[in-house]
Amino acid sequence: MSKRYFELTDDLHIPERWDLDAPLDARGQQLAESLFTAGEPVTCEGPLSLPLRAYDGVALDFTEAGVGIPVVSARLAAVFAERAPRDTQLLPVQVEAHPEPFFLLVCTRRVEPEKKSPRAGPPRLDVTRVGDAQVFRARGWQTLLVTEELKQALEAVGGTGLRFWELPAAPSPAPATSTGAAAEARRQARERHEQARVARVDFWRTLGVVDEQARIPLVNHGEWPGRRQAWRVLRRAAGSTLLVTDGLSDPFPESEAPSVGFGLELLLETDSEMKEVHKNWPLQLLQRVGDELARSEPVREAVKAGPFCLDVSGKRMPTLLVTQEGRVGVLFGVESGTLPGHFTLPEGDVRLVTVKALLPAEFAYVMERGAEGREQLARYFASSGEEHLSRARRKSVLPMLR
Repeated sequence: MSKRYFELTDDLHIPERWDLDAPLDARGQQLAESLFTAGEPVTCEGPLSLPLRAYDGVALDFTEAGVGIPVVSARLAAVFAERAPRDTQLLPVQVEAHPEPFFLLVCTRRVEPEKKSPRAGPPRLDVTRVGDAQVFRARGWQTLLVTEELKQALEAVGGTGLRFWELPAAPSPAPATSTGAAAEARRQARERHEQARVARVDFWRTLGVVDEQARIPLVNHGEWPGRRQAWRVLRRAAGSTLLVTDGLSDPFPESEAPSVGFGLELLLETDSEMKEVHKNWPLQLLQRVGDELARSEPVREAVKAGPFCLDVSGKRMPTLLVTQEGRVGVLFGVESGTLPGHFTLPEGDVRLVTVKALLPAEFAYVMERGAEGREQLARYFASSGEEHLSRARRKSVLPMLR
């Protein structure tokens, strides 16, 4: 039986959870986050400390501080030390306002994925290169990758903050007699994927100028139809920026029938030019929303059915948007006078769904009133000129609804 591997991520759905910033060295200087995520041993001047970023809250056994730096409690550190001593480095760190022991978890094992042509999609994990590693990093994944055995050991001690996503199983080798047919099927899948990509880019250009310099790097992710996450940045008239998912409508590679993946793409527009898009909250919000949609068929179906609300982690979001529970609410499907509701790819039609950030009071309003509240708010946004734009600094529209 082949081994199973999982992405280990920070569970951002836990309410009232703490929010940790990047670590500081003994001089109080912030350390580069990439130092702890490169898959190599770390040498730095201690003692190390972790400040709270925006607010304190529920302490977790597993947290990602800053951008992707794993922080573990003593009980999870003990599991890693026992199960993966050759794959990890545990650096003691003092968390602000929390005297109990915590550790920065540095993964020191890196596995190169199988090499593939750029036209063949994202790299696939070659499990033959993993060897005896229990936890490792690999190019194309921003998260830790762990074995099923280590996953079970972490869950057995009741660790909080852990979230696992199974990596797609590698395809079984094709029989020798069908090598030619398998190669042809792969060629056709690559061709369909490329046709969809080109057609999407052509469509994006009808909405604005595609900013190739600001394009966000691909991220391997098994939940998206093409097994990778991608986004585009479009510069529009009057200085606004349009962020779009670029892959939720990829064809499923294993499907022989015409396919547009999930049959939709998401967009979020802001009235800011956003020079460094990857550092700004609108992209992080769209990434989190897209991730939730990709992982949940009920969410996808609800989004297609009409206005729908969802809340995601408020970590690194503007405080004006964050609820008391540390979340940010969004409203899908607000109509736009400047954007179409669908577009066409070679294999079918694709829904284009707007994502609008809500103020906490607006989110509470729709949560209390359900479908009626969502539709009422969406209609008001569409008719008031506010439309689908996402802004942190604006007045609540609730007084107009009451």
